[in-house]
Amino acid sequence: MGRQPPFRQPPRKDQAIVAFDFDGTLTIRDSFTEFLRWRAGPAAWALGLVRMAPAVATYARDRDRGRIKAASVREFLRGVDRATLEADAERFAGRIWRRFMRPDALAVWNAWGDRGAHRVIVTASPETTVAPFARRLGAEALLGTPLLFDADDRVTGAFAGPNCRGEEKVRRLRTVYGDDVRLAAAYGDTSGDTEMLEIAGEKGFRVFTGRPRASRPEPEGGRARPWSLIG
Repeated sequence: MGRQPPFRQPPRKDQAIVAFDFDGTLTIRDSFTEFLRWRAGPAAWALGLVRMAPAVATYARDRDRGRIKAASVREFLRGVDRATLEADAERFAGRIWRRFMRPDALAVWNAWGDRGAHRVIVTASPETTVAPFARRLGAEALLGTPLLFDADDRVTGAFAGPNCRGEEKVRRLRTVYGDDVRLAAAYGDTSGDTEMLEIAGEKGFRVFTGRPRASRPEPEGGRARPWSLIG
């Protein structure tokens, strides 16, 4: 599988731009945590969580979402080549799609598409792992946290840019669409989406609550582990 092209289709003049957060907005839970768990398998996942205990303890003190996310990349993805990672992400999206995407969010996504809007996903998750979902959705653009690859095209265990949440979401939007970008609508579900919603005409905060019929119950113990809430 060759390297997938980036999502950077420019909007037409006067075309409405609509931004969607991904994790928890279009999906029922954090996609990157689910991907890492699926890819690692039960034994390696459990061992990886044990090894990450110091990073989780640090996160409990400093609440640095970018740092804990980078720690998870180092533990579970460091050394993986880009082609393998893209192929795994594609398989994951195909396996989880029907039990992972919110039906009411998809309805709004499709309605904006029917109206001819330019739909951009703006997410804190890595672009590489969200790209297969964006393709299935027919997204015009995808802005996420970029993984850093070395000269051999393998994951280094770091990111090539800041965690794409909060003000960084607005900065990324302005980089792509111009400093005066104004969104027709934006949808999100956490404090990391606040700044993005502020530049939108229609502000959709936690408006999607639907769950697919095929969705499985939440993992035992209720809420996800703290470091999985890293949007």
